[in-house]
Amino acid sequence: MAYAVEVESLTKVYPPVGKTSQPLRAVDGLDFAVLEGEVFGFLGPNGAGKTTTIRMLTGLARPTAGNAQVLGFDVARAITQIKKRIGVVPEASNLYDELSARDNLVFAMQLYGVPRAERRPRAEQLLARFGLAEKRDAPFASLSRGMKRALTIAAALAHQPQLVFLDEPTTGLDVMSARNLRRMIADLRAQGVTVFLTTHYLEEAERLCDRVALIVQGRLVALDTVNGLKASIDRKPAVEVVLVDEQGAVETRRIESDEVAVAVHSALADTAGRRVLAINTVRPSLEDVFVQLTGLSAQAMLQEKGGKG
Repeated sequence: MAYAVEVESLTKVYPPVGKTSQPLRAVDGLDFAVLEGEVFGFLGPNGAGKTTTIRMLTGLARPTAGNAQVLGFDVARAITQIKKRIGVVPEASNLYDELSARDNLVFAMQLYGVPRAERRPRAEQLLARFGLAEKRDAPFASLSRGMKRALTIAAALAHQPQLVFLDEPTTGLDVMSARNLRRMIADLRAQGVTVFLTTHYLEEAERLCDRVALIVQGRLVALDTVNGLKASIDRKPAVEVVLVDEQGAVETRRIESDEVAVAVHSALADTAGRRVLAINTVRPSLEDVFVQLTGLSAQAMLQEKGGKG
């Protein structure tokens, strides 16, 4: 079993900003490993340490303590080798407003040492793959938000990396753009590219990720497959019953009980004058896992960023 990322006791402490402030332990002794070819979800509320972890793994920040290897190279000794083999999509785009979509891709390939003869043909392939062929000559600044995000990912793939870091890739996108982006991530996995995905959208992680790590205040609180995490939490069986009355008004009831049969009986009580449209077993979601394991509300994942994280 090969690992794309291996982390041991990884720690990042920022020094005090003022005389009265305290050091900030943004990442606190993380231990985890990412399998080659998987979509690895790195989840936590804003400020939990997700972006700081990516910055250490990609050479943008130096760890205070601990060790990390990316694609077999030590981040403390061989970051140049690592950068040649990874792609990074930051939360805010790093492309150039004045350059066209195609020229941004060509420039990215130039930075990574892609042979000159390969740059324009590969740029055209990426533009077609990401649905941007008709925008090849448009300045980056003129593209829609979804197109900018797609081009930023395309640029990160321009040198055909083995591992891609995606930091909050769908933040701020409309529904269609976010759906297209999720499809792109699934395509990367199908091609054998390892994807390290940070997001605070629990539903998105549940849909995309092979395994998920939950991080809170810089510490790892859980790591497993989505189904494994769901199976680990203590929750009573629940059913959801959908009822409709003679006027067409619909009511949904959710009942939890130690036994499914008891829950169904309770949900069907007092249904006079109403028809049962559906009875569904309610299974735990990744949101339920997050709430139970972290003690935080799901809304905490969606709050604006504060501090370093």
